[in-house]
Amino acid sequence: MRKFLAVLAVTGVLTFGVTNVVNAQNEEGTETPEMVEASADSGAAEEVVVEEVEEAAPEVAAAVEEAPEVEKTFHQAVKAKFIEGDAGFMSFVALALILGLAIVIERIIYLSMSSSNTTKLVNDVETALNSNGIEAAKEICRNTAGPVASIFYQGLDRYEEGIDMVEKSVIAYGGVQVGQLEKNVSWISLFIALAPMLGFFGTVIGMISAFDAIAAANNISPAIVAVGIGQALITTVSGLLVAMVLQVFYNYIVSKIDAITNDMEDASISLIDILVKYQHNNK
Repeated sequence: MRKFLAVLAVTGVLTFGVTNVVNAQNEEGTETPEMVEASADSGAAEEVVVEEVEEAAPEVAAAVEEAPEVEKTFHQAVKAKFIEGDAGFMSFVALALILGLAIVIERIIYLSMSSSNTTKLVNDVETALNSNGIEAAKEICRNTAGPVASIFYQGLDRYEEGIDMVEKSVIAYGGVQVGQLEKNVSWISLFIALAPMLGFFGTVIGMISAFDAIAAANNISPAIVAVGIGQALITTVSGLLVAMVLQVFYNYIVSKIDAITNDMEDASISLIDILVKYQHNNK
């Protein structure tokens, strides 16, 4: 009897548990009208968003394509080309430009300081010579900057030795002053000749690299040889550009030297005439 009651109790417990599980599953699987409506609204909203994104996609792509590219500054463009041309060869070209411009700047400053008002100097020397003699004229030259005043001083300093000695002194010291004016100018002409050579040297190396790339790939594709040919052209252009810039400054410096030299020659002739007249008046 006890066994029968125990079996009956276990059977009742199991039956009650199974019934609860089935009811729970039925409740989960059953959707209320409100839940169905909410689910439908959510699906419709998602479809609308997807349609709007698909419609806006072409416009966004067009806007991206039409967006202007950011322009490189001059410094950035030069830097990019410098790297493309192989920094090893471009460094020599840049060094030629830097050294050439350094000499150009030094010469322009020196020549500017050497320029003077020759006509005023000649008149002042003549006035001082006729008024107070040789020493006053020498003082005028001593206080005036420039090669013409230095030549005048040397000539006046040898007046006591005769006009012939004055003329020789003026010619000799004039040659010294011309040498000072032309100092380091030959270096500029060297860099003018050297810059294109360095550029052509880089061109040859670039072409060799292009042919090596063709041999390695066993293909004559433009993409393979573009790097070597680009390097060759960039180095050539850079060398020619450096030469052209230095050539302009070289011609300016040479013309400036010629102008100062002509002033020295004319002033020297005027000085000799003034001293001859002064000697004649003091006899």
